[in-house]
Amino acid sequence: MRTDYCGAINTRHLGRTVTLCGWVHRRRDHGGVIFIDLRDREGIVQIVCDPENIAAFQVAEKIRSEFVLEITGTVRHRPEGTVNRGILSGEIEVLINTIEILNPSLTPPFQMDDDNLSEAIRLEYRYLDLRRPVMQRNIRLRHQVTMAARTFLDQHGFIDVETPMLTKSTPEGARDYLVPSRVNANHFFALPQSPQLFKQLLMVSGFDRYYQITRCFRDEDLRADRQPEFTQIDIETSFLSENDIMSMMEDMIRRLFAAVIDVSLPDPFPRLSYAEAMFHYGSDKPDLRVPLILTELTDLMQDVPFQVFRDAAQKAGGRVAALRIPGGGELSRKEIDEYTRFVGIYGAKGLAYIKINDLAKGLEGLQSPILKFLPEQVIQSVLERTRVQNGDLVFFGADKAKVVNDALGALRVKVGHERGLAEKSWKPLWVVDFPMFEWDEEEKRWQALHHPFTSPSQGHEDFLSNDPGKALSRAYDMVLNGMEIGGGSIRIHRQDVQSKVFQALNISDDEARLKFGFLLDALQYGAPPHGGIAFGLDRIVAMMTGTDSIRDVIAFPKTQRAQCLLTQAPGMVEEKQLRELHIRLRKTETTSS
Repeated sequence: MRTDYCGAINTRHLGRTVTLCGWVHRRRDHGGVIFIDLRDREGIVQIVCDPENIAAFQVAEKIRSEFVLEITGTVRHRPEGTVNRGILSGEIEVLINTIEILNPSLTPPFQMDDDNLSEAIRLEYRYLDLRRPVMQRNIRLRHQVTMAARTFLDQHGFIDVETPMLTKSTPEGARDYLVPSRVNANHFFALPQSPQLFKQLLMVSGFDRYYQITRCFRDEDLRADRQPEFTQIDIETSFLSENDIMSMMEDMIRRLFAAVIDVSLPDPFPRLSYAEAMFHYGSDKPDLRVPLILTELTDLMQDVPFQVFRDAAQKAGGRVAALRIPGGGELSRKEIDEYTRFVGIYGAKGLAYIKINDLAKGLEGLQSPILKFLPEQVIQSVLERTRVQNGDLVFFGADKAKVVNDALGALRVKVGHERGLAEKSWKPLWVVDFPMFEWDEEEKRWQALHHPFTSPSQGHEDFLSNDPGKALSRAYDMVLNGMEIGGGSIRIHRQDVQSKVFQALNISDDEARLKFGFLLDALQYGAPPHGGIAFGLDRIVAMMTGTDSIRDVIAFPKTQRAQCLLTQAPGMVEEKQLRELHIRLRKTETTSS
């Protein structure tokens, strides 16, 4: 129907007759001459309807926003003084010869160039929201990322293999989405949280290098960077070390950023051990744009009169740490109280501080309600370790190490960005040498920090049976600007080691056989050493576009209540369908108001 896209028309088309199709972005009547901004996926072009063309003018008078048109016309220069340098077609316009309304439109609930829309209305009318230029750019950029990834992986010998969407429930991570089986009464499939086990089986099968850009499903509480269904760039290789995999994958990410948004990432990416990341930044995904670091004080506070610090320093697994804020002395009491409430989200019971007014005056140059509880030599050591200057402020955290790390780690990022201390740059890194396990206080047992198929580090296999807390893993996470964008590991390829990990996790032999028998069997048939990684496509694209929410880079996302406002899913189903699935619903109790 058309000869060109609207947004692609420029001065090279001068004098040509073109046929264009698109949506009416805006219609303007200027003294009898009607101007139409016609929009398609490539952009906007200005259409001019002269009243001397009576047939076309009569049609143009009926046109309103979002009508779908087909027009044929001649490309000409815009009059002097009306050029729009902001768009490709800004130097030309198209004088209509013929015009046809292919489909009218109701008045849309919002304008396509309105940037102040509620998310609820956007998601309810997502098909209209996706017409907006910003959303068109986001979704097309997503396409460019996936194509660049496919090109890189194809060039490096990876094979695209699909894995099942209906699989077995193995609840060792988030909750599974369950799918009842009609032909197998009282049995359920699960939607995959990741293709982890299948991609390992593909390595056993000898495919050597696998990838898949695939949907994954997790029934968990949602945030801006989470969805019940999300997309991974899933990768697995055989006969490569973790260094080989990390080197190849950071090369892929460098190429994606260079090709799609013309950003040059460093070569190589820096590496931090998990222990270093937690010690200096309080986080296993540190935002290196923020130059602030935590200062260790636990050893100084063992015997101080201040009970909060002393108890934290003396308890097993406790920590006392400080965070120096350059220029923070100007913070008001109200601002400090707001930061105190903020760290409370992470379990901190308070936020002690010292303001550095004048170092030359000694203790008199300091301002804090806790000074009277700390010996002078301890205060002096704190000042030396934190390297404070006049006008600075030092925040303190004292509690279990996890609480201190979570609270001060989050505060470090918040203060760094709010006070303009963060660099405007891209800061990737690898975090390595993760613990194999973390202790679950509620269940009183070890949990896999990544997943139970991660291989222990060289020389750490014996810890699996005698001291799991000491075991480190061959895991690696790629972090960019404080967001984990990829996580992977070398996998366990020996059945005896996999069994030891299950035992450390308090998974009995019978339970392991029931849940993972197929994997344990496969590992006994010549499974090669293998490892891989999975990248969060939604997060990467969101970061590239600069949006705060991955919902802005997913065509049809869910809300934070895991609902689709467009289709009203999830919804009720008919009794007949439930009977076929051998399901009877339990009545939910309603509380009267």
